[in-house]
Amino acid sequence: MEKITAGNKAYPIRHYVKIMILISFAVLVLDLIISIASISIVNRHSTRYLKDTATLYINRINHDFTYINHYMGWTLANDENLLKMNTYGINSIEFIKLNENLHKRFTELQKNYGQEYNFFYYLKNESYFLNCAPISVSYTDYQELKKQIISYIDDKEMYEKFYSKWTPILVNNNYYVINIVPYYNRYIIGLISADNLIRPLHQINLGANGFVSLVDEVGTSLSNPISSSGKLLQENSGISNLVQPRTTVINEFSNTTFSTKMVIKFGVFEKIMIAQLLIMLLFFMVTSTLCAVMLFFNKRVLGPIQSFSENLAYINEDGQPADFKSSKIIELENANTQFKALVEQIKTFKITMYEQELEKQRIQLDYMKLQIKPHFFLNCLTSIYSMAQIQMYKEIENMAMSTSKYFRYIFQNGENFVRVEDEIEHVRMYLEIQKQRYRDAFIYGIDQEDNVSNVKIPPLVLQTFVENSIKYAISRDSEVQIMLTVKRLQIEEEEVTVIHLTDTGPGFPPNVLEKLRAGQSLDQTEGTQIGIMNTLKRLEYLYHKRATVSFSNLEEGGACVILTLPDLQNTSIGMESYL
Repeated sequence: MEKITAGNKAYPIRHYVKIMILISFAVLVLDLIISIASISIVNRHSTRYLKDTATLYINRINHDFTYINHYMGWTLANDENLLKMNTYGINSIEFIKLNENLHKRFTELQKNYGQEYNFFYYLKNESYFLNCAPISVSYTDYQELKKQIISYIDDKEMYEKFYSKWTPILVNNNYYVINIVPYYNRYIIGLISADNLIRPLHQINLGANGFVSLVDEVGTSLSNPISSSGKLLQENSGISNLVQPRTTVINEFSNTTFSTKMVIKFGVFEKIMIAQLLIMLLFFMVTSTLCAVMLFFNKRVLGPIQSFSENLAYINEDGQPADFKSSKIIELENANTQFKALVEQIKTFKITMYEQELEKQRIQLDYMKLQIKPHFFLNCLTSIYSMAQIQMYKEIENMAMSTSKYFRYIFQNGENFVRVEDEIEHVRMYLEIQKQRYRDAFIYGIDQEDNVSNVKIPPLVLQTFVENSIKYAISRDSEVQIMLTVKRLQIEEEEVTVIHLTDTGPGFPPNVLEKLRAGQSLDQTEGTQIGIMNTLKRLEYLYHKRATVSFSNLEEGGACVILTLPDLQNTSIGMESYL
């Protein structure tokens, strides 16, 4: 055995002990930094998500406020019931009937925007004040509201404070948001309690002690701070906020004097960081103890370990470990036996890894085969909804049946190969669905030879390229023609299926066409062009790199895709022969 050269200098155990302690300390510090950074990132993302959620709700409320303002204004100016009520006495039968009609109108409005909204009308000349829809306020609050609203109407600054502006008011220690719309001597008042307005945001998880409330311009709380679990909380400050950090998010309503305030107090992230630090500290202590043990047994253990390490160099080239029968240390003999067993386990592990890789490739193939975007399904539902609005019942039947057949084919098909006839029928169904959406924006033709019906090809391959033509070729300026041709050819004594797909659109962009011809991956960072890349990978896996796909632009304009698919002896084999 050769001597250890100067380039392979050996070090004492103390040297390695110092390195272990240094590494353990560095890992402890790095874990602290990563934990703090991770908590900061998660908090920012959580805050942004919660703020976006609140913004969506606030935008909806702003839309509701705007519509209700318009509805109340239109009713004051144009509703015949309210116009005629001024001409009759408040105790007359005609007045009562007109009042009932007005009550029905605003009851319908409540059904659309929630029973929490309350509506009242006030006829100043008759000094008549009454609700024009079912109310959700207590009788005492109603009496106090009536007094305050009449005083607001008599106020000269009423237009500036309340006209088309939802404003908070305090009634019997309860805050309400009110809007007064005037028209000559008639007034309609919209009202909702602050707690009811903010109630949907209580369902957002802001932590055990997090809450959401409605606040005015100076920060005064207009609603009770309630957690997502329904628990009434108190806004704490000072030391409690230092113990449990919090994040405050303010979202303002448009054309109002109040906003939402969300206080996020998760706390779980800080607990995770403390747990991680404790684990790393325990690891540091164990490492230090191990180093001490190594130093203690330095002289007793170093010799046998060195002898064992030298004998390991004599392992045979075929992977069989050397025998240590001459050794007088029973531990080393046991190590020899265990090492041989380890070699056998490594071989078994390699076989297991191979089988796992095979399964991984199969799962990847299925994933790429079934990966579809949900926006197509949503577009179908939107189209059906639009047809329903204009009572296109026959078109709705056709659209619903086509959509059902389209998705039934996708979800029920679990094979790697299907008949060309079935795949073409699926493409035809897809094009008919798109015809319902784009009407006369495109025409299509499908030409297939009789001898290709039972040929097996991968499912959803044609769908990908046809969808690409629909997406990029169709415009409202001119009618686009899409042509699909499937035929059988014999190339170099081999039967192949050749599929031509052309359109009269703008064609492939030069940079995309260059990458496709060079076999380079397309940019998928924006969530686009995923279908083409997945299809190319599927063809590569299933046909063992024997299938070819060519891309080009036609001289007269438009894109052209040609797929050449050879016949496989056993289409059920899938990935096994490829791996």
